[in-house]
Amino acid sequence: MLVEIGALVEKNSGQQILQSVKETDGVVCITLETGRSSDLINDRQFGDFGEAAIVSILAESSKKEKVFSTLFEACELEQKQQGLIFMTPDIIKTSVPS
Repeated sequence: MLVEIGALVEKNSGQQILQSVKETDGVVCITLETGRSSDLINDRQFGDFGEAAIVSILAESSKKEKVFSTLFEACELEQKQQGLIFMTPDIIKTSVPS
């Protein structure tokens, strides 16, 4: 089974977070997208909105705590307290026949 673990943080942190987490045991897939946010980002370059990075990870359920902890540390949320991370319940892994 898999879980999705994600983070919404400042855009400038996104690439560094991706590099820090991608080799973590249990990470199956990791993506990085950018967008704008009006609630969690203090540096607002566009009036009411600031640039945000959205990190999405598919991880093995058996290793989700390690992946989550690594992501939390990479996001530096304990120091910055700006952003959020989440984890979904287990997702049933399916495959499509060839």
